Amino acid sequence: MRIDAHHHVWRLARGDYGWLTPEMTAIYRDFPPEDLAPALATARIDRTVLVQAAPSEAETRWLLETAAQTSFVAGVVGWVDFDGGDATRRIEECARDTRLVGLRPMIQDIGADDWMLGDAATEAARAMAEAGLRFDALVKPRHLPHLRRFVARHRDLRIVIDHGAKPDIATGAFDDWLAMMRAVAAEGDVHCKLSGLITEAAADWTDADVTPYIEALIDVFGPYRLMWGSDWPVLNLKGDYARWAGLCARATARLKADEQAAIWGETAVAFYGLAT
Repeated sequence: MRIDAHHHVWRLARGDYGWLTPEMTAIYRDFPPEDLAPALATARIDRTVLVQAAPSEAETRWLLETAAQTSFVAGVVGWVDFDGGDATRRIEECARDTRLVGLRPMIQDIGADDWMLGDAATEAARAMAEAGLRFDALVKPRHLPHLRRFVARHRDLRIVIDHGAKPDIATGAFDDWLAMMRAVAAEGDVHCKLSGLITEAAADWTDADVTPYIEALIDVFGPYRLMWGSDWPVLNLKGDYARWAGLCARATARLKADEQAAIWGETAVAFYGLAT
């Protein structure tokens, strides 16, 4: 079972996507599930995890409806307003839909880098753990010291770092990012997504620019805490599905067969509790 553990769909007319502007010509249009299907077939991907792209509970409800009508979607990572005052109740309510496997506060867009350590996030994280939901950490390198404390505080919450914490590949930032990722990985059973890296690279990136980051994530997390994702259609800003999948296939080719199988699907199945 090969899993794309991270992709999106969206419909511009919904008006949910404040970050998505006409200047982003490669992705400023509707992206329904049927547009992804050919790329999945070419890359031999069997199932997917559909992830929120807007801080909107209405979008999450729409994603759950979309998942119910899309055979290849195995689970949805949605969004709930942790700062809304009744987050625990709303988390309990949305968790009743078995298609929902996790939640993702858009931490990278929140003003306070240590927001995840505040009372609202702490209460919501506890409610997520009780409901059996996973926590997708959409963070950048500056958040990693706070994420380390968050991981230590919530031992019973299953946490995955999206997009390798978005290292600044375009400028070659590496050593500090790697040290912080090692510290977070050592703090607990936190997982990581092998996704989103080419978006952080220069427009004319080559395999040589990105491969060291892929290899670093394999080294830090190991194949049983690392899961492959496309970040489609966002990856179209700097490449395409086939090119990203091909790069990762080459970078993981040195691993044993069972290790490759983990990164390309089994880790995601186990982490999210996906029905296959």
